Amino acid sequence: MVEVTVTPQASLSDRPVQIRVQGLSPSQLVTLRAWLKDEHGERFQSCAFFRADTSGEVDPGKHAALGGSYSGVWPMGLFWFLQPDTLFRRLVKRDVVGSPFHVRLEVFQGIQLGTDPQEQPLASCEAERWFVSPGVQRELIREGRVRGALFLPP
Repeated sequence: MVEVTVTPQASLSDRPVQIRVQGLSPSQLVTLRAWLKDEHGERFQSCAFFRADTSGEVDPGKHAALGGSYSGVWPMGLFWFLQPDTLFRRLVKRDVVGSPFHVRLEVFQGIQLGTDPQEQPLASCEAERWFVSPGVQRELIREGRVRGALFLPP
C-alpha cells in the first residue's frame, strides 16, 4: 500500500519538512504533486517526477527529481516551486495569525503533467504551513505615515 507522509504535519512556513513516499515498487516512476488554494481561491501547484529506490521509497531530500517544476535534489522543492494556475497571480498570505496554508501532497503513477480530475492519486496527505507561532500577538502600527505590524511573543 502506497503512503505519502510529511513530517511534521504542522509547521512554520520557514521550517523544513520531510516528505516521504513508501510502498512503491522498486524503480517505479511516480509524480509528486503539491497544491493549495490561497485566500482568494486561486490554485497554486508544483510537481516533480521521481523514480523509487530499490526499497520502493521516494525522499525528495535524498532522491533527485527527474523533471517537472524543478529537477535535482531539493528537499523543499514542492513548496518552493508552487506556481499559480492563473498567470500573474502571487501567493500572498493576508491572515498570517488566524489560519495556515493547507498544502495537499499527492502521488500519481507515472508522469502526470496535467490536473485531470479523473486521475486518482495512489496516496495523499495534507500539511499545514503556519506563518506565526501559537500565542504570538499582532499589533497594528499606525503612527503618522508609518504603517506596520508588531509581532509580540507569548
